[in-house]
Amino acid sequence: MTAAASARSILTQLHEVMASRMHAQGKLDKVVDIIAENLDSEVCSIYLLREQMLELFATRGLNKAAVHVTRLAMGEGLTGNIADKIETLNLAEAATHPDFQYRPETGEEKFHSFAGVPIVYRERAVGVLCVQHVEPRRYEDVEIEALQTTAMVLSELISNNDLIDEQEALGLAPEQTGPATVSGLPLVKGLASGTAVYHQPRVTIDQVMADDIEVERQRVYRAFDRMREQIDNMTNQAEFRTGGEHEEVLKTYKMFAYDEGWGRRINEAIDAGLTAEAAIERVQQHTRMRMREIDDPLLQDRMHDLEDLANRLLRIVSGQLGTAATQGLRRDAILVAKNLGPAELLEYDSRRLKGVVLEEGSLTAHVVIVARAMGVPVLGRVRGLRGIVREGDEILLDANAGTATVRPAQSVAEAFDTRFAKSKEKQAVYAKLRDVEPFTRCGTRIQVMMNAGLRDDISNLNLVGADGIGLFRTEFQFLVSATLPQREKQLRLYRDVLDAAGDRPVIFRTVDIGGDKAVPYLRSDEAENDENPAMGWRALRLALEREGLLKVQARALLEAASGRSLNVMFPMVSEPWEFDAAKAVFEEQLAYLKGQRKVLPESIRYGAMLEVPALAEVLDLLIPRLSFLSVGTNDLTQFLFAADRANPKLAERYDWLSPAILRFLRRIAQATVGRDVDLGVCGEMGGRQLEALALLGLGFRRLSITPVSVGPIKELVRQVDLKEITDAMTAWLSSPPPDMRAALGDWAAERGINVD
Repeated sequence: MTAAASARSILTQLHEVMASRMHAQGKLDKVVDIIAENLDSEVCSIYLLREQMLELFATRGLNKAAVHVTRLAMGEGLTGNIADKIETLNLAEAATHPDFQYRPETGEEKFHSFAGVPIVYRERAVGVLCVQHVEPRRYEDVEIEALQTTAMVLSELISNNDLIDEQEALGLAPEQTGPATVSGLPLVKGLASGTAVYHQPRVTIDQVMADDIEVERQRVYRAFDRMREQIDNMTNQAEFRTGGEHEEVLKTYKMFAYDEGWGRRINEAIDAGLTAEAAIERVQQHTRMRMREIDDPLLQDRMHDLEDLANRLLRIVSGQLGTAATQGLRRDAILVAKNLGPAELLEYDSRRLKGVVLEEGSLTAHVVIVARAMGVPVLGRVRGLRGIVREGDEILLDANAGTATVRPAQSVAEAFDTRFAKSKEKQAVYAKLRDVEPFTRCGTRIQVMMNAGLRDDISNLNLVGADGIGLFRTEFQFLVSATLPQREKQLRLYRDVLDAAGDRPVIFRTVDIGGDKAVPYLRSDEAENDENPAMGWRALRLALEREGLLKVQARALLEAASGRSLNVMFPMVSEPWEFDAAKAVFEEQLAYLKGQRKVLPESIRYGAMLEVPALAEVLDLLIPRLSFLSVGTNDLTQFLFAADRANPKLAERYDWLSPAILRFLRRIAQATVGRDVDLGVCGEMGGRQLEALALLGLGFRRLSITPVSVGPIKELVRQVDLKEITDAMTAWLSSPPPDMRAALGDWAAERGINVD
């Protein structure tokens, strides 16, 4: 029997039970009998969540006296494990599982095999459905599928008969009226204020079991057609057809919308006897379980795109189409959502959308790329939002500090408004520095460049008055693409960037993917098993092994720079031979283009990023081959301190102004003195005024930073005398003070130098 036929047989009988006038307990007792008989199972049990404990509510095969007596905490035993992790277990020998717990009152000692699935209500586990056999055996896929579909129907029966406390099931805190502050991960930095608007009202599924399977199938087909039409229309909108990252994001989105496998799985759920809405939700439950098993953050983000589409399809098929976007924002809003797809964010009026707060979200998600381009601050990974934030609540969003204040006290709101106003005033002051060249008080010209990675970032060059792009992260195009970007597409991007920059230099960093920036179309067994992906198979290591990838990028960069200067920088160089090998790939492509009588770049400057500490030990060998050297302070710091910067417990533990990192940076600067090589810093360290002050004292004269930091760093440069700060840094590093940050701050304050 197929999974669909098995589930349909069970659902048909469950339908009669649910329609009967029997009391709730009687219905559950009947349900375990039906499941046990249809699956030829010796035991079938249902556990439900009560007072945060899983209580045995009904059983066939275990001791009846254990009903309402046996209770397990979330995460306790096999049953608690299923509910806690919202995952399925299928064991031939239950006692071998590390979470197995024996409860003598149940009389289950003679049963060996065990299978259990979570009963999910609004994305939270509210119970567990289990089956057991005396003989050790793993349950067939058809049986597990039938259990999962049955568990979905049970969710409706349980909620309709008040067998669970809905507030408890949803994990809602008691309604709050006072101020509350939540913390999360800054995804797009910035300040914003507005009223809370929930992105999407929850779609209510009124009927789980289908009366007519063919009618439900046609409803899904029509919904798919309408959804695809919406996506196609969005893709064809003029503002998204400019070749920017929006286009790449929507192409990936469209790929999911036309995925035949997704539609087939929904059809199979309908075959089992579910309505169109329930079938879509059933497939999404399965997807969410898979997401929890995936460690790859990029693949998790792509799964979130699929979740976004499923929500859209569910709204269409149910007729519950109202979202905050379609209804329109009537005032300044902070959007609240569990997660958000890129297409959904693009539907909002950017004039009213001031910020976004997400329960989930990550730095590599498509929606973050789009939000950054829109200039909308985003705070992610905020736990328990629905228990704290109500529709219409005032929210003060500080995505710089990683906090959001809900229903703020008047004094807090006034203080935030003051900060906001000062921020605006500062921005106005910095805007006036746009066309001012950053000379120090002693007359030295400092290069203040900006980092970029998106086509849309280039407009910031003129807005902030940067000297050029000191780091263009070419990997962004690879991260937002569903397939490896073709040479023509890469060429168009690089040429557009050079055209927009005009006479100002652009340093292109060759692709830095792999490791913690994995792409699904370029994988290896070695990379998948990396225990420390940031130190694994990534960046130049990957590019040299996959030489075809680097060849295509080299050709695209060389052709894009025809008749102009080209600056190429190789990431994560550990030894000189790696630089030589990467440069040889470019020289080979240059020779090929010359043979084809193509117009070549007027000049090519090759550089390296110093992120791996080992490179500092061989700089004397490498420097003669370089035109420029850029220190990547973000990766260098985590490698020096053996501290993963993505780990929140370690992110703030090691200070950029500690003597260890400053002495290391001084060594690098001193190694370049008197050598014909341009030295700079790329990374967040150079974008903070106090840290930038230290870098100037160490000998760095080129800083490449985020666009928003260009104004503040220009302001700093104009206040500094290089001899004074160099002498101070030399003295401090010879005999470090107890608190270098405090010493540097006091030194600046004594001279009237404004630092953040």
